[in-house]
Amino acid sequence: MKTQRIIYWIATIGICAIMLYSAQMYFRNTAMVEGFFESLNYPTYIVIPLAILKIAGVAMVLWRGIPWLTEWAYAGIFIDVVLAAAAHYNADQDITLTLVATVLVLTSYFFGREVRPMYR
Repeated sequence: MKTQRIIYWIATIGICAIMLYSAQMYFRNTAMVEGFFESLNYPTYIVIPLAILKIAGVAMVLWRGIPWLTEWAYAGIFIDVVLAAAAHYNADQDITLTLVATVLVLTSYFFGREVRPMYR
């Protein structure tokens, strides 16, 4: 159980760090991110709401207080990471970080169900 707990926390901290880094980029370099979104034909009005949702998702993953909301947070983070991988791939950019993030999300989710059950 101790090994599972360590794996869970490494994956969870990793995915939270990636999401928070991404969110701060959206806030600090909004024009650059909007330009990237435009080049991929994504609407630019979702940049700031997406950054807010990333922070909310991290909060829910760490808190795990409301089970259904935590499930949605993991789902949202997973969808965000998969779509980011597709966008980076289509833009001929390196997708290594997005693939690592995908593995971290799945690891955190499945190990979290064992280590920190939401249903008490």
